[in-house]
Amino acid sequence: MFETFDHTADIGLRIRAATEEEMFCDAGRGLFSLLVDNIEQVQSCQTTTFNIIGNDRAYRLFDWLNELLYCFETEKWLFADFSVRLSPDGLTATATGERFNADRHRLSHEVKAVTYHHLVCEQTDNGWLAEVIFDI
Repeated sequence: MFETFDHTADIGLRIRAATEEEMFCDAGRGLFSLLVDNIEQVQSCQTTTFNIIGNDRAYRLFDWLNELLYCFETEKWLFADFSVRLSPDGLTATATGERFNADRHRLSHEVKAVTYHHLVCEQTDNGWLAEVIFDI
């Protein structure tokens, strides 16, 4: 589950999940829901695999979202379905989606960057919590 929150001239994303893997999946879906209003219209046309190296949870979350944003900015990929497998050294993930199509997708926010500002990724008594601020 994810929700957005306002932060000065930026926008934040708060993710709560039962597992760490689910948190990473929801973070990816949350990012793309910021980019397009109708994320549910993204079709599962192609799957891409990602490998993120690093053992610090917060930095791994930052790198994951940064890589997804880079795919949108450079190749116009929209992803809506994710599968994440974590290891002590990083994560391997698959993301399924399609390229942006102006006839079917409505852009929402121009996300310029993932930031380190107030970056949170931690296990709580109720599962996992992540918060990340995006420069828009």
